[in-house]
Amino acid sequence: MKNREEKQADLDALKKEFEKAKNVFLTGYEKLTVSQDFALRKTIRSAGGSYKVIKNTIAEKAAQGTGASELVKNLKGMTSMAWTEGDPVALAKVLTKYAKDHPTFTFKAGLVEGRVIDVKSINDLATMPSKEEIFAKLLYVIQAPAQRLVTSINGVGRNLAVVIDQGVKENKFNS
Repeated sequence: MKNREEKQADLDALKKEFEKAKNVFLTGYEKLTVSQDFALRKTIRSAGGSYKVIKNTIAEKAAQGTGASELVKNLKGMTSMAWTEGDPVALAKVLTKYAKDHPTFTFKAGLVEGRVIDVKSINDLATMPSKEEIFAKLLYVIQAPAQRLVTSINGVGRNLAVVIDQGVKENKFNS
């Protein structure tokens, strides 16, 4: 059993994580085997996230004064936490896929960009395109008018060159 100093160190470390992380997902992990838990941790790391099993009382104390205080209220059962400072969509996607493959893994709540969300919102978030995909689509939309303008300008120059060339071939410019 941990002594008071070790518990305080755990509390302080968890508080730092709550202060740093903008995106947190609380999950239930009951009846996961060791190999399933290992696979889950590996999947979360591949999405740029971190994962930790937490005690509900320590989580409530650690979250006091942070944006996650509403998130951890009244937690029950075995709780784990997945968090990221990066793209919440990528983490939500891998967690949702894992939950579909392992029904004993469940969502409790989430915190995205400082806003508490419910389980339905987590599933909605998982179906969204990633930030990179959104940026690529936005860049395409921004570039499309410029590409059309360049094509039109090139077309005018090309048409002018064709007219001048035909005029020269037909001796229309001789005086």
